[in-house]
Order: sequence, then structure tokens, then C-alpha cells
Amino acid sequence: MKHKDRYDDEYVLDLSLKIHSVMPGFDKDAFSNGLIGRLDDKELFARLDIIVDAMEKSMGIDYSKNIQVFFNMLGPELTQPEGMFTSGWWLWPVGRYVERHGNEDWKLSLPFLKELTKRFTGEYAIRPLLKEHPEEVMDELIAWTKDENVHVRRLASEGVRIRLPWAEKLTVALDELERYAVILTNLKDDPERFVQKSVGNNLNDLFKESPEKAKRIIEQWEKTKESKAREWIVKHGMRNQK
Repeated sequence: MKHKDRYDDEYVLDLSLKIHSVMPGFDKDAFSNGLIGRLDDKELFARLDIIVDAMEKSMGIDYSKNIQVFFNMLGPELTQPEGMFTSGWWLWPVGRYVERHGNEDWKLSLPFLKELTKRFTGEYAIRPLLKEHPEEVMDELIAWTKDENVHVRRLASEGVRIRLPWAEKLTVALDELERYAVILTNLKDDPERFVQKSVGNNLNDLFKESPEKAKRIIEQWEKTKESKAREWIVKHGMRNQK
């Protein structure tokens, strides 16, 4: 099944029940009736945006209230590195909502995204926060590199990628290189391949923009004893280098 085909009429009805279960005043019928039959001919992101439009209309404009609703409907955490698109996919419109509105209260958005990424992913929703508040958000991501949850550590890396697929280019890595290097350095020996791949992809993106900056980070790493994880990360990051 293609990603877009998950977000159909059945999904709309299920989502309306999930929201209503933690927001009793939510008009689930109005929400559903406004979406039923409107998604089938749309591509993935158009479907997500139409659903978010309906959320805005039916849930109101109180961002902090809506975030609390989303907190309460997240459900159990993923137990493995894998699973965000097989188990947590239903949360994508929630992430899309935060991507659109997160800067209305970025300090509230960050802890929510930390919880969201344990079920789905926050890599898209965190990018507007990084764009508007690069220093403060990157300082938080540096702390996340030490988190025991693999999804939180991975978000610390994946969110700052320059060329994240399906997302606009983000140059915070270049503008805040010192903080960016700390994020990657803290994760350079991470035991999980899920995180290693993200760090390697960061290096690969950086090589495309500024090879000298990428080489500088790797040279710093070479001053300490190499691990198997770091060896794999560097190889993955340099995979397009001749």
C-alpha cells in the first residue's frame, strides 16, 4: 500500500473518534463530513494538508489546548527502531499540524515532538522551529543526543539534515556549525544503525554543500579511537565522494 492510500475515509472516521475520546467537545461528525470523499484523488501531502485544515476548523485556534489533546492521544511508544511508518503512520497529520503551527509556542512544541518521535517522527515538524530559533532548539537537540530512546537520538540528527527528503532545504547546519558538529559528534559512536544512518546522511548532505566542513568534522573524530559505528557512519557519509 502506498503511504497516501492509508489516509482514506476509514482513516478519517478513526481519527475523529481518537480526537473525540480526549476532546469531548470536538464535533467528530462535522470533522468527518468535511473530509469524507475528498481525499481519494489527492496525493500524500495534499491529503495531509486537507486533514490539517479540517483539524484547524474543528479544534479551534488554541494551540496549547490542541497540543494537550495530541499529547493525550499519542498511545504507546514504539518498542523497536523500526515502526514509524508501519505503526505510527496515523500520527502524520498531527506532526503536520505542529509543522504548521509549532512556532506559536515553540517551547511547548519541543517536548511534544520529543514524545511524538517515539511513536512516529518529528523530523519535519521540528524544522520550522530550527529555522526560527536555531540556537535554542539545537541546544535542546544536543541534550537529546544523550537520551536513552533511540527515536529521540535519531531525531536530534535527522531534524538538522540540510537535504531531508520531502522537506525544504535547511541551512541551520551551516549557520550553526559548532552546535551541529556537537550533535553529530555525540552520536558518532551510537550503537543503533537507525541513528548511524542518520548521522551518515548528515555528513553526505554536508559534503554536497561544504566538503571542507564535512572533512573538518571527520578529522576531529580521527583524534580519538575509532569505533565500528563511526567507521560505518563515515563510510556512509562519504559514499558519493570520489
